[in-house]
Amino acid sequence: MSLCVGARGVACLPPSPGGGGSWPYLSRDQAWVPRGGRCLAPRPLICPRPRGPRTAMDGQLLPVLLLLLGASGLWGQGPGWGSLGGAPEEQPPEEEPLEEDGVLVLSRQTLGQALQEHPALLVEFYAPWCGHCRALAPEYSKAAALLAAESARARLAKVDGPAEPELAEEFAVTEYPTLKFFRDGNRTHPEEYTGPREAEGIAEWLRRRVGPSARRLEHEEDARALMDSRDVVVVGFFQDLQDRDVATFLGLAQDALDMTFGLTDRPQLFQKFGLTKDTVVLFKKFDEGRADFPVDKELGLDQGDLSRFLLTHSMRLVTEYNSETSSKIFEARILNHLLLFINQTLDAHRELLAGFREAAPPFRGQVLFVVVDVSADNDHVLQYFGLEAREAPTLRFINVETTKKYAPEPGALVTAATVTDFCRVVLGGGVKPYRLSQEVPPDWDQRPVKTLVGKNFEQVAFDETKNVFIKFYAPWCTHCKEMAPAWEELAEKYRDHEDIVIAELDATANELEAFPVHGFPILKYFPAGPGRKVIDYKGTRDLETFSKFLDSGGQLPTEEPAEVPGAAFPEKPGNATEPRDEL
Repeated sequence: MSLCVGARGVACLPPSPGGGGSWPYLSRDQAWVPRGGRCLAPRPLICPRPRGPRTAMDGQLLPVLLLLLGASGLWGQGPGWGSLGGAPEEQPPEEEPLEEDGVLVLSRQTLGQALQEHPALLVEFYAPWCGHCRALAPEYSKAAALLAAESARARLAKVDGPAEPELAEEFAVTEYPTLKFFRDGNRTHPEEYTGPREAEGIAEWLRRRVGPSARRLEHEEDARALMDSRDVVVVGFFQDLQDRDVATFLGLAQDALDMTFGLTDRPQLFQKFGLTKDTVVLFKKFDEGRADFPVDKELGLDQGDLSRFLLTHSMRLVTEYNSETSSKIFEARILNHLLLFINQTLDAHRELLAGFREAAPPFRGQVLFVVVDVSADNDHVLQYFGLEAREAPTLRFINVETTKKYAPEPGALVTAATVTDFCRVVLGGGVKPYRLSQEVPPDWDQRPVKTLVGKNFEQVAFDETKNVFIKFYAPWCTHCKEMAPAWEELAEKYRDHEDIVIAELDATANELEAFPVHGFPILKYFPAGPGRKVIDYKGTRDLETFSKFLDSGGQLPTEEPAEVPGAAFPEKPGNATEPRDEL
């Protein structure tokens, strides 16, 4: 299920992977997530499938028309669905699947035949109105052409979900596009597609399922040819290819599409590469050139441990941040990042890279070394760390789980020794994190809505003589903009109440020690009195409800639930607001 951050949702989220942790300095436009994760950007990968009536025709007239069609015998052949005689539904006759741009076009009548004829079938459930489906369409057709040119056993197909509601229900399609892989005609247990959304990635994902996911290596020439073919190659050296560890290795190879895999049990290859026991070796054309992952003889090969090892060692010791590398930087699951901000157009700045690289090896797997070019399109990274391009060269350290940021002493040089020392001091807890804050505006308290920043937040929010209601927002957040007029009206209404303060704080430019802000807008009420009490506002965002909340001292009014005939449970109160699965 996706948490909406689209135009009609209730909250905007900063980039964060679905499984936990965060991607703090990833651009929102780069924040693409796998199925099942939280939607991170204005352009998420999926459109949730509509539930319930969407129009008058869908909700009211359509069932009546279908009933009339069934009663008149126009629906299906003879007494079928909708028949007043109660006869069981007849299965629709099988038809030949249509084809469009090399992709099979399937329906309820043609899916069964397609599954029988094609032992490896990838099916996309799409909606004609879904923008993400339209974006995928040309890549999907290109992937079909690639596989057809290779005479591969895999075929691609698509189903119009809204036009085929029975199939959408059968395969639990809740969002578009949804892709499912059917193997050997098995209709009941398709595999969820979790691969890329560009043509070569789709084709490679299928190749590794219909063919071997790792190339069998018999001779040294085979190994050398494989290693020469790619920058990163992973070879599993196993003395017994029937061992369960081999199945683990091949399972990982199916999905690690950015790496090429080989497999061997030949003693001469063990000897050639200096191995005496089962080992997975990552060969690379950069840095150390090779990294070994010995297989524990007692515990066996753990796929998670191997995956983390390969992610860590397939990356360069120093990675330049850009749109192509950003996702890999965060997927490496290394929580500590050290960023060097330089201007790559300046010779003096580029000369600092040698010392930065020299410091990196001892921290492999513990600290990810990243270079950010301030002359490139990386303004969002500078903004996240509260930097300006003129401050380069400089270092910043961040733990992406806690989002705590650290800076070296002002004017510190960037050398191998200073970089090493800075890393060790931060990891050892010898440096305090810094927090961003804008300067306090001279007129911060002159408007009905008071302007707070990090530097004056504590003084205002926890003033024991005031009841303070604060909106934490992001300048780019659609929902923040939508509620802005109501917030202004609220401030105007209570401007003469000396004990009430209505304020706002840009949470993208100001960080607080009291609590983190993970979504926008967030509304919090700080009642007068001792104890630093904080109340989260969870009501609807309109002037009337805001006013009732303030007048009751920070409590939402309880409303009697409306009685609905035939309803098993009362509906939620009108002021309850929860995330909705819609865009």
